[in-house]
Amino acid sequence: MTARPTVAVLTTLDSKNEAARFVCDALISAGVTPWLVDLSLRPHEYSFAAVDGAALAKASGTSWDALARLSRAEAAQTMTLGAIEIVRTRLDGEGFDGILGVGGANGSTMACAVMRALPLGLPKIMVTPVAATAAVQWYVAESDIAMFPTIGDISLNRVTRTAMANAVGAMVGMIGAAQRPPANSAPGAAPPLVGVSSFGNTQPAVDRITLRLKAKGFEVIHFHASGPGGRALESLAALGELTGVIDLTTSELTDFVTGGVYSAGEGRLTGAGAAGVPQVVVPGCLDFTNWWIGQVPERYRDREFYQYNVEILLMRTNAEEFATLGRLMGERLAAARGPVRVLIPGGGWSQMAGRQTFDLAGQEIGVWEQPETDRRFVDTLRRHLPAGSITDLPHHINAPEFADACVDALIGLLDGKWLET
Repeated sequence: MTARPTVAVLTTLDSKNEAARFVCDALISAGVTPWLVDLSLRPHEYSFAAVDGAALAKASGTSWDALARLSRAEAAQTMTLGAIEIVRTRLDGEGFDGILGVGGANGSTMACAVMRALPLGLPKIMVTPVAATAAVQWYVAESDIAMFPTIGDISLNRVTRTAMANAVGAMVGMIGAAQRPPANSAPGAAPPLVGVSSFGNTQPAVDRITLRLKAKGFEVIHFHASGPGGRALESLAALGELTGVIDLTTSELTDFVTGGVYSAGEGRLTGAGAAGVPQVVVPGCLDFTNWWIGQVPERYRDREFYQYNVEILLMRTNAEEFATLGRLMGERLAAARGPVRVLIPGGGWSQMAGRQTFDLAGQEIGVWEQPETDRRFVDTLRRHLPAGSITDLPHHINAPEFADACVDALIGLLDGKWLET
């Protein structure tokens, strides 16, 4: 680092003032200038922030005193909007080199929302006890926030001081790395980036697609279809970061419909379409819902299952769910502003093809391959999309021929060939 860098620090001084001082002092000792932003929801006696709560409230169109008339959730949302406005304005103007938050559950909700509004690649760290909880996926979402658990709650002691000092050290290292080009980086413009949705169940196809795309001069990013991955795909596409998408593994839609553990929420198959990004879409792994072992809801206990590993139980998708999925996918792709091709792998939609199905007691009850059930999805989908935009292929999803067809279809879309001839 050739110049003294600046790090934005987000915290609530009304409750975390000692931690804020410690982090700021640690940054100063490391040669970094802290720019402290106070996210407190109520006026208080501490006045050492560079941006106080009154400024945030004003930026959101209200006043700090007026926040007292709002609920805690409403006040937090108001202050978050003000913080996003002020932090983004600073980043676009004077700039800063990284952003670090310190807080509990509410502080993390606010600070991480601010961080998610900032560009990918800017170093982001959240120091919080909730980093050790399952809720971390909602704090990070589609962003690149590094979460540092404090072990104990936010108060100063030898354990939490060490955690905070480590976070500061990590931030300094991240800033230094960001200022150095990667050792293997090549001069000139970056290659176009293609997004590919992936799962272990579709890994052979993902690997072949990736090799072929790289051979054609593309850079490839994989999005694991476990919820955050799908949200990240749509977000990066909406931000204009993706040249094209091979959405091979759309299984998050099934979990969205059934309430499974890998849902990506309402936005799946919308961001890329709204951005006009060319999409090749496949019903990869739509044939199952993901559940944690022992946590299948009562309403599904008479269904067909397969234990995928020690954590995940797969539930075979039925005809009614496939009809819903065909409608959802069809409506969302029909609204896309860019070109779309859907490829149907007639030989099987996941590695589950050829397996047996079982009840929850582990007794074999049927076979995974159910072509008539799968056909409900295809028939419903065809009612929503132009005939030439859907292609049935006889191959399994992981067959080399199917992977090659996906790449060829995307290249065709990028060359302006929208529909099957």
